[in-house]
Amino acid sequence: MPARTALDELGEDGSFKRQDAAWRSWISKEEGAKFPPEDNRYHLYVAYACPWAHRALITRAVKGLEKVISVTIVMPVWQRTKPEDKDDKHSGWVFADADREAYPNTAGLGGPFPASLAENEEEPEFGVKTVREFYERANDKDGKYTVPILWDKKNKTIVSNESSEIIRMLNSEFNEFAENPDVDLYPDDMIKNIEAANEWIYSTINNGVYRCGFATSQKAYDAAIEELTASFDRVEDILSRQRYIAGDKFTLADIRLFVTLLRFDEVYVVYFKTNTRTVASSPNMLNYLREIYQMPGIKETVNMDQIKTHYYASHPDLNRWSIIPKGCDFVALLEKPHDRDHQPKKAKH
Repeated sequence: MPARTALDELGEDGSFKRQDAAWRSWISKEEGAKFPPEDNRYHLYVAYACPWAHRALITRAVKGLEKVISVTIVMPVWQRTKPEDKDDKHSGWVFADADREAYPNTAGLGGPFPASLAENEEEPEFGVKTVREFYERANDKDGKYTVPILWDKKNKTIVSNESSEIIRMLNSEFNEFAENPDVDLYPDDMIKNIEAANEWIYSTINNGVYRCGFATSQKAYDAAIEELTASFDRVEDILSRQRYIAGDKFTLADIRLFVTLLRFDEVYVVYFKTNTRTVASSPNMLNYLREIYQMPGIKETVNMDQIKTHYYASHPDLNRWSIIPKGCDFVALLEKPHDRDHQPKKAKH
């Protein structure tokens, strides 16, 4: 989920704190498992815009699970989910609705934004209009209506809405159906390094950009941007000495890092005030992103138009009129050749 929700919190110092996901079941090959791996049993609800959901789309593509796990992509611009109730202020993801007219942002300004796009679909399970309604149909008691959602079409329930666990399941539990079963994005001999990288990258980069953007005090912002800048430089240094963030093999840690860095220059630098650094001016990082973007299947998961539209149009408190900046055409930079195969390595510090 690439934004704060009603259940995310602000600390007394104005710092942004993200609430954990509530649905945390696991797909397992063990006998008697409630959620065994099966072909065409599970469905993903995702947003092109959301970095957390984007992780799942990339992992699905890299493993070759497009024919095994179906997907529905929600619309990019958040809307009020109970517009008939003036006391209900929740805004969130909505599904494509070909019968609805274009609409403004949740403050009634900007746009209008289309209610249906060629890349987005109506909700196939219940025919509901919002992700909130989908959760409510699944008897959700948590009230944090996020994507991605891994849905069990057989048991009619949510398996998980925790992206870090969904991508591990996609990596390991569907190999008998996958086109690329030999691709292991979470190898046993690298788990320690992967999790060590995930720990600092999540807190200071993945979530760090939100800690900057949603801070409500200068003190909180200053703390977040200092940590983000230091970690940004740390990534650039690591990538000068090794090919990927956890070692010499592409892993889930790279997918988790890629989705944030992909959005950095076009969105976070402007919108979340993370303007101490840019990916475009960081040669090792840019080269790294080019290689990942050009891997088979990954380019097709990137929709920068929907990424930008979501961020700039979904939070009127940050951008009242939902003006979408033209930007630097960052994707064009990713289309240029990389030279990762011949990258000189520096001595380790």
